[in-house]
Amino acid sequence: MPKSVFYYHRAKLESDDKYAELRPRIAKLYHQHKGRYGYRRITAALKQLGFHHNHKLIARLMCQLNLTAKIRRKKYHSYKGVQGKIAKNHLKRRFHADKPNHRWLTDITEFKVGDNKLYLSPILDCYNNEIVSYTHSRRPTYDLVSQMLDCALNKTKACRGKRLMLHSDQGWHYQMTPFSTTLKQNGIKQSMSRKGNCLDNALMEGFFGTLKCETIYVEKPQTIEQLEQQIHEYIHYYNNERIQLKLKGLSPVQYRTQSLG
Repeated sequence: MPKSVFYYHRAKLESDDKYAELRPRIAKLYHQHKGRYGYRRITAALKQLGFHHNHKLIARLMCQLNLTAKIRRKKYHSYKGVQGKIAKNHLKRRFHADKPNHRWLTDITEFKVGDNKLYLSPILDCYNNEIVSYTHSRRPTYDLVSQMLDCALNKTKACRGKRLMLHSDQGWHYQMTPFSTTLKQNGIKQSMSRKGNCLDNALMEGFFGTLKCETIYVEKPQTIEQLEQQIHEYIHYYNNERIQLKLKGLSPVQYRTQSLG
């Protein structure tokens, strides 16, 4: 072995690790968010704490620490009812909104724990991906959707602007006359995805994927009661703490508050 190679490796072994303080910070953030953050969000979270590092470095250090974000799973698809009879697709995949309460998305997803099922129905605001309201039930009845809508309307009544649109798939809940009537009474335009085209509601589908990936596939609840508690805690965490890169490294509530402040 050449002398230069020997002394090079000896110097490397004897030198201090310049990332010795960064590694525990990365691990702390990773476990604080229960493995939900990949290297991009870890980089953004470190930046908020005043530590500016290249995302490639963070990815390499996370690989060395064997820290990886959890894998996403697919969404449950429910029965759609009579197709294409109620409303047109007015949204047309325009998932961006310039202000809160301008474009809302909704859908229903199913969770399963053992032989028991739980159905979740949220409304998501395209402006900042915030969950405006949500309900859950052990059965996918119409009340699941009607109560969610009533909650959203009551919560945003004072600050809701004109020309609000609510987009959904063609599920039977959204084809019910009371649902469309409530929308009309509140000046809300109803929009529906085209038949068999989940991309028309991709942002909502993406939220369900993230939610399941970061709750039931990570914490593995043993009972429906545990799952219900996890969903409550996660949606609060998602709205108020979980940063999103497209929101400039802020949580949905932080982004909305900052823009309106």
